Amino acid sequence: MKNQFIPLLFTLIASAASVALAHEGIELGPNKGRIVEFSTDETLHGEVTLKDGKLHIALLDKDMKPVKPTTQKLTATAGTREMPQKLEIARDAAGFTLSTPGEGEWLILQYKAAPDAKPITARIHFDTATCAPCGNSEWRCACADVASKKP
Repeated sequence: MKNQFIPLLFTLIASAASVALAHEGIELGPNKGRIVEFSTDETLHGEVTLKDGKLHIALLDKDMKPVKPTTQKLTATAGTREMPQKLEIARDAAGFTLSTPGEGEWLILQYKAAPDAKPITARIHFDTATCAPCGNSEWRCACADVASKKP
């Protein structure tokens, strides 16, 4: 019973959080990708875009200007809590490239500025359903919650 309760509890919390956080706090970058925070003081961001079936993560400074990756390291995990899967990441001149997670899965990114640095964790619920008000996929929708704008 205990073994079944913990995954159920995690699923309920994640579902409640995704509803509560829907459309809130999502910022789009200069390439209309979703911004994730890769620092504790907002000096480094990642812009997540989708192109040719792959996710591209560009590094951006506090002014949203590109930062060339050097010694930084990124790891990515997707899948379910019971069966997490590490995603293979390639580095290029603009940032990192990885395969897309499955529909509705959470993408967990762990960024390290240097090999011995403490990792910064960012999470994206990869929901590809189309947001009706803005037409973007839900995972990169930045429009305000329509229900909250009704009088």
